Amino acid sequence: MTIKLKIALALVFLFAVLLLLGGSGIYYLNQLSDDTRAILKDNYTSLQFVGRMQKALLTRNTDPNALETFETALRQQEANLTEEGEKDLTDAVRLDFDRLKSENRSDSLTLARIQQNLLQLSDINQQAMFRKNDVAERTAKDALIWLAVTGTVCFLILFSFIINFPGYIANPLRELTRGIQEVASRNFEERLHFRSNDEFGELARAFNSMAHKLDEYEHTKLADVLFEKKRIDTLIQLMDNGIIGLDEKKNIRFVNPVACRLLGVDEAEVVGQYAPDVALTNDLLRTLIQHLTETAPEADVDRKLLKIYDEGKESYFNRQTHVVTLTRTGEEKPVAAGWVIVLENITAYQERDLAKTNFIATVSHELKTPIAAIKMSLKLLDDERVGALNEEQKELVNHVRNDADRLLNITGELLNLAQVESGQIQLTIKAVNPVDLVHYATKAMEVAANQRHVRFEISGLAGLPAIKADPDKATWVLVNLLSNAIRHSPEENVVRISARPVGQQVEFTVRDFGPGLRPEHRPRVFDRYFRAPGPNGQAGGTGLGLAISKEFIQSMGGEIGLKDDVEPGAAFYFRLAIA
Repeated sequence: MTIKLKIALALVFLFAVLLLLGGSGIYYLNQLSDDTRAILKDNYTSLQFVGRMQKALLTRNTDPNALETFETALRQQEANLTEEGEKDLTDAVRLDFDRLKSENRSDSLTLARIQQNLLQLSDINQQAMFRKNDVAERTAKDALIWLAVTGTVCFLILFSFIINFPGYIANPLRELTRGIQEVASRNFEERLHFRSNDEFGELARAFNSMAHKLDEYEHTKLADVLFEKKRIDTLIQLMDNGIIGLDEKKNIRFVNPVACRLLGVDEAEVVGQYAPDVALTNDLLRTLIQHLTETAPEADVDRKLLKIYDEGKESYFNRQTHVVTLTRTGEEKPVAAGWVIVLENITAYQERDLAKTNFIATVSHELKTPIAAIKMSLKLLDDERVGALNEEQKELVNHVRNDADRLLNITGELLNLAQVESGQIQLTIKAVNPVDLVHYATKAMEVAANQRHVRFEISGLAGLPAIKADPDKATWVLVNLLSNAIRHSPEENVVRISARPVGQQVEFTVRDFGPGLRPEHRPRVFDRYFRAPGPNGQAGGTGLGLAISKEFIQSMGGEIGLKDDVEPGAAFYFRLAIA
């Protein structure tokens, strides 16, 4: 049975109840009306007729129309015979009245019989009125009782209907709402238990089928997730790097054997523990979790190497901290779910790098002596006292001198690189006038600029405060930037050098108007040995100048970079603190 049919039947039932109450009331009102009408029509009218006849007898001697009035009332009474015995008495009155009219005289005996019969007629009708009044009263009482009983029963039925019928509609909807909320909370074992053959029953069966399928999918998905988790746990346990996992509350969730060895703890002792509590007695863990933040970059690499005594020797480790973010279902913004700290053992690379640095420093130092001797010999060859050179010999001497200068620059850069890599950059920090710095650098590069017909445009130097810097290192950086700008500028062009205060720093900018850098090359310009291709497709330089410049500037507490959105050409800048 459908809900529509049930609601229709409920309305029909309400209509039937109203019809029953209305019909009962109409029936008993008609009964009372009939009883009242019978009293008025049958008995009260007869009493009026009797009264008229009695009055006519009393006024017969004074009223000439008395007999006619009596005749009219008697005739009307004869037409209104309703009670038992009333006809006999009326016939007796008629007989005596006819005798009285025929004798045309007053017979006291006849008049007495007429009076007696009229009194009996009056008594019969009065008794009938009392009897019918009792019947009407009983009818009224019965009507009141039956209407009260029927009304009470109907009221109870309607009250029960009002209480239960809305619940019949609302309870399934409420249960369905609760079931939907449970499913939305990922409780896929929730079921609807009301059973009926209407639309609610179909809805419950459809809901239960949906929840069953979701439950099956959830268990299947959960099994896959658990399998993948076991695989990831196995991979973490087998990795050569130390790995520590923390949740968003900084509780330790997993530690692989390498990390346990480095921390000097057992896995069972720390898993599930609050990391800051463990760090109170573990210096390495305290160092690792010192700067954990939920807003850290996705992979925070600590450039400062960690020295950890591991497997009987001092080892070097690189720390990487990854912030784990997850996006919950129904949400758009990802939230922090924890951190993963990776300790990468780079001892072998560090040892090889140290050997390389020592080798470069030794070779570069050893090369400077023969190069200096070569330059001295070339200078002697230029002296005419030694002997005059022809044009071909002079050209060869110039080629040798250029190659010697190039070798000297390379060995100088290699020595600077060795100094940077060994961490032994020796600085003499003092107050330096930016004007002197720019003038010295441009003077040093004046010859190279003239060879390519490139001129310098200098601006913004007036009124600049002194800066805190090593003058030799800062000049070397500016000379390197000018050298690159001249090399990449077209002939008959300009290189702009500007300086301006930026907060508590002074910013130096060198801009050329050459072909510029490709977007894919811009992030790598400060990497060691990286050389960007020039206009002819060939790379120039050693690829060390910008890397060394970055180390020099950072060692002086400054910053260096490449400006964005500069076209044509490129604009490099570095900033140093005001003294």
